[in-house]
Amino acid sequence: MIRRGIRPAVSRAAGKILCVSSVHEKIPWAGHVNYAASKGGVKLLMQSLAQELAPHRIRVNSIAPGAIQTPINRAAWETPVALNALLMLIPYGRIGLPEDIGKAAVWLASDDSDYIHGQTLFVDGGMTLYPAFARGG
Repeated sequence: MIRRGIRPAVSRAAGKILCVSSVHEKIPWAGHVNYAASKGGVKLLMQSLAQELAPHRIRVNSIAPGAIQTPINRAAWETPVALNALLMLIPYGRIGLPEDIGKAAVWLASDDSDYIHGQTLFVDGGMTLYPAFARGG
């Protein structure tokens, strides 16, 4: 990307790097220390790369999904009891879908987000709002 430089017919940036983290780069998760620590590491990797590559007009950002309805977390949403418990963590009141992440990624990779750099976009239905505190904690 550095060597090729900016190609104005393609994009205003010389390149875009998109990392994928999780809400657990911000929300601690007891019992899942390895997962949360790795997501914190992705955050600082993204920010350090963003700082290093900005002068070359290479944008680096991250998407941090919340609960997304995929097979990896099926147990958290496949029964009404499990889904209701999960929805207590999501102020928006629905579990995310893979296309929610895809649309965010397309936007971050487009010139429509050209001035977004070194940021994490949380696509989480409000999970990072710590919903338990909406009712007094």
